[in-house]
Amino acid sequence: MLLRPDIPFRPGPPSATRALRPRSVTRAPSHERYAIRGGGAILVEVSAGDRVTVVSDEGGQIAEILACHRDGRSDPALLGETGGRVPSGLGALLQSEEAGLRSLRSGLAVRAIDPAGATAVTVFGTSSPAGDSASFPIRSEGYLVIAAPGGAMAVDGHDTATPLTVTVARAAPGLVARHDLPDPLADPLADIRVGAASARAYFVKAGDYIQILDVDGRQCTDFQCFSARKLDRGIEHPLDMTTTRSLIGHAYAMPGLHSKYFDQDMEPLVEVVQDTCGRHDAFALACSAKYYDDFGYPGHVNCTENFNGALAGHGVAPRAGWMAVNFFFNTGIDAHGVMYADEPWSRPGDYVLMRALTDLVCVSSACPDDTTAANGWNPTDIHVRTYAGAERFSRAVAFRPTPDAEPQMTRESAFHASFAALTRNFVEYRGFWLAHEFNEGGAIAEYHACRERAVVTDLSPLRKFEVTGPDAEVLLDHVLTRDVKKLAVGEVVYSAMCYPHGGMIDDGTLLRLGADNFRWIGGDDYGGVWLREKAAELGLEVLVRSSTDQMHNIAVQGPASREILGEIVWTPPARPSLAELGWFRFTVGRIGGPAGAPVVVSRTGYTGELGYEIFCHPKDAAAVFDAVWAAGRPKGLMPMGLAALDMVRIEAGLAFAGHEFSDETDPFEAGIGFTVPLKSKASDFIGRDALLRRKEHPSRRLVGLEIAGNESAVHGDCVHIGRARVGVVTSGMRSPLLGHPIALARVDVAHADIGTEVEIGKLDGHIKRLPAKIVAFPHYDPKKTRPRS
Repeated sequence: MLLRPDIPFRPGPPSATRALRPRSVTRAPSHERYAIRGGGAILVEVSAGDRVTVVSDEGGQIAEILACHRDGRSDPALLGETGGRVPSGLGALLQSEEAGLRSLRSGLAVRAIDPAGATAVTVFGTSSPAGDSASFPIRSEGYLVIAAPGGAMAVDGHDTATPLTVTVARAAPGLVARHDLPDPLADPLADIRVGAASARAYFVKAGDYIQILDVDGRQCTDFQCFSARKLDRGIEHPLDMTTTRSLIGHAYAMPGLHSKYFDQDMEPLVEVVQDTCGRHDAFALACSAKYYDDFGYPGHVNCTENFNGALAGHGVAPRAGWMAVNFFFNTGIDAHGVMYADEPWSRPGDYVLMRALTDLVCVSSACPDDTTAANGWNPTDIHVRTYAGAERFSRAVAFRPTPDAEPQMTRESAFHASFAALTRNFVEYRGFWLAHEFNEGGAIAEYHACRERAVVTDLSPLRKFEVTGPDAEVLLDHVLTRDVKKLAVGEVVYSAMCYPHGGMIDDGTLLRLGADNFRWIGGDDYGGVWLREKAAELGLEVLVRSSTDQMHNIAVQGPASREILGEIVWTPPARPSLAELGWFRFTVGRIGGPAGAPVVVSRTGYTGELGYEIFCHPKDAAAVFDAVWAAGRPKGLMPMGLAALDMVRIEAGLAFAGHEFSDETDPFEAGIGFTVPLKSKASDFIGRDALLRRKEHPSRRLVGLEIAGNESAVHGDCVHIGRARVGVVTSGMRSPLLGHPIALARVDVAHADIGTEVEIGKLDGHIKRLPAKIVAFPHYDPKKTRPRS
């Protein structure tokens, strides 16, 4: 019978699913990929016939490659090379106490590799372009140590250390992708392999550490533990997720203030120290026989029965279903209360590191579910390592600057120790621990200090990029909305960076240090990636190198900031003094005198007050902070955390990524249309055509809201006129200065006139509303007289 004529016929075989994934996940079984941060190094095992390729991601970065035989002897012939030099850069790196390099030293010692007196191959140079590569055939089995060395960058220089990417094409790959275990974080007490679809029980002493690793990625593992002392008394009280969620106020524990898992007696059993994935489940039971029976797979192996078998030797009674924390299981609760699950976010080598708070009997599974995407449709192994309590591991979560990037653990800025003496209340922000508020007075006191006297705050997570070369100006003029050709040496300009459709990538400030020397300071690592991509597309002679690790910064803000810094910042005669420094200008000087710590000081800020930002190399951070603190305390200087910083920036109408702007909003909709000089900028730039259309035919506008009563609006609250939704709150707060709640909101232009009365929806948006009206913004100092003063 012929197909009905209204049903289209699709000839040929069916199409396969083609999900796009990061390169680190989609690599071929024969290829391995490693990332080396600037100022870092890695150790890789190689075999005859392998091919190793090293790529300079950002350009201008020397690579040192030390090739060694199995017995530790260095030999460039393993790479097909005949000569080399002493790896002095690697030697300098190995003196560092940074955690990754400590692990590398341990790996070298185990393999009897001594870089001192060894011979290494060097590739690339300080002028090598981004993407430059070198490839080597491996002649015999051994080890490679590959380093991206670099020294301290001068504050007005650009010689920063930048990352390398290493690819190893294996001569004898397996049929199925399997990954080697990463080197241990320290000398392990135990290595426990949990085979696919099985479970293992193990004992951990109080104070010792437990590392649970996802070997091949996208594999769930249920974890449960008991107080050993209670088990000895016949009390079987396991880790209890309901108790834990109630006590910490989070779906599951994470490194930081809310890090502990408790039993039903509210006794803490373990605390999470590090987490490289950040996506887990603490709501569902471990998979059970009933789960598979009901799903149509009777008799399927399951985590509950595996737990029962593993715990039987410890006298634990079997259960029909085990409560557990399911690490790497990707679940959530949608707006309708429905629990959903999808593929795990975890990648090969991801792990959770915990510390035992009492003697524990633990059990870990490698979930056998092959009936859903819970394990990426392919159950694999889990590995458990334990470490002695004498080891020290920093609290950290993983941050990936881009989807293809290797995880970076949360870091402490160079100013962290100075601020940590004043508070323990830190939160993770873009890969760094930053203070939320301080013990001295809290966020409200910090707010008033900023408005009335002065504050100091850590802004080191800002991303810095050195843009240098004969085409630096034309690249930046093309990528940024501002007219960079008008920017003078010593001047700073605030600009947007847009996609071709007009949506924003980032905002930031651009400093011009010389005719062909610029420093872009933004909030997102992708800004540097975008700059390099555009430079490559246009064939421009320019380097874009990240310098975030070489340039940490604090802001000193408030009416007394000029007086405070005037006492401690020395500038040479050829540079503007602090008193002479104009708004959006910078100077280069030193702290305390001509022999002091070198700094760049810009008259910029994020508070709506007179203020400055001080940039220095991390090695000088303590000296810079101490000088600012000593000069400022007699004048009422206080430290300020992120809570108070958010308050002052909302009052001042300053945009924040993810709130006032995103890739779906243009600069006009973000309230920073002044950064787009469509009439005066003569050269074309990315997004110009789209921004012309958007300005002529706007659909939304950022407005200020004044809210009746005392309840605040928050980011994401809906804005209504009657039943119709006409906008969304981007930021909100209760203003201490104005005495009532205020907000910034993006609303339909048809309802954006000043004086328009609106309602802010709470709960479901309809059963509770907050009356508000549209007012001019910024709410505070709209003419910017204070920062200009």
